[in-house]
Amino acid sequence: MHAIVRGPGGGSAAVQAVEAIARVTAVITGMGCPERRATSTRRISVAADDPARWAALTVHTISYGGLLAGGIEAGETLLVSGATGNLGSSAVAVALAMGAGRVVAPGRNQAALDLLADRFGPRLRPVPLTGDEATDRAAMSAAAEGPIDMVIDLLPPSAPSSASRAAAMTVRERGRVVLMGGVGMLGGDDLAFPYPWIMRNSITVRGQWMYPRTANVGIIRLLASGTLDLAPERVRSFGLDAVNDAIAYAAEHGGPFDRTSLTPSAG
Repeated sequence: MHAIVRGPGGGSAAVQAVEAIARVTAVITGMGCPERRATSTRRISVAADDPARWAALTVHTISYGGLLAGGIEAGETLLVSGATGNLGSSAVAVALAMGAGRVVAPGRNQAALDLLADRFGPRLRPVPLTGDEATDRAAMSAAAEGPIDMVIDLLPPSAPSSASRAAAMTVRERGRVVLMGGVGMLGGDDLAFPYPWIMRNSITVRGQWMYPRTANVGIIRLLASGTLDLAPERVRSFGLDAVNDAIAYAAEHGGPFDRTSLTPSAG
């Protein structure tokens, strides 16, 4: 859940931020071209009418940080472990905005998989999971229809380490695995990879917490280019006097692209 605050004089701080981002975007994307600067500014400024939608950036910048850490490149194949969750679905959207050739999206929630497939089309490869590690690994590898260059793990603390391992071990020789989820935080078996598999395949496994400061500019560029679209975000706003209702709603709506925000009344 996210809060939008009101600045001095009653002006919305979120709207002021949108306007500031529009000015920054015009500079970093305009390259001296007035027409391009104007187009970029219009794309960003239009969200000023619905500042609650910008709450999605707090999620998208996290997944963007993980993708930066793994060095995702245009045309590569990415597997998002935990793709049907709030952070995982964000990683799908951001990776495709960054130019990933295809994204393998495993999950058990068929409705969420269908939503992702409807939104992103043939570049999205949904994979229903069974819970059997060997079966799921084979299904994920087959869905990629080629080498998987990078895996990003965004599974929640409730997920078993076997699910994380099944996804990670689909990565190609010299591939990259980024761990950003919560596996193991509630106990259970530790995440273990075979030493020979890592060594002989020259696999890079790294953790990533949040994102670097430079990610703020990068995510703005994606928005300005139009490759990352906030329009499909499913935003529900509550007034500050309904904070308990907002918390209850957020607890029940943590799926793909669900956003809950607190917005002060005007005045």
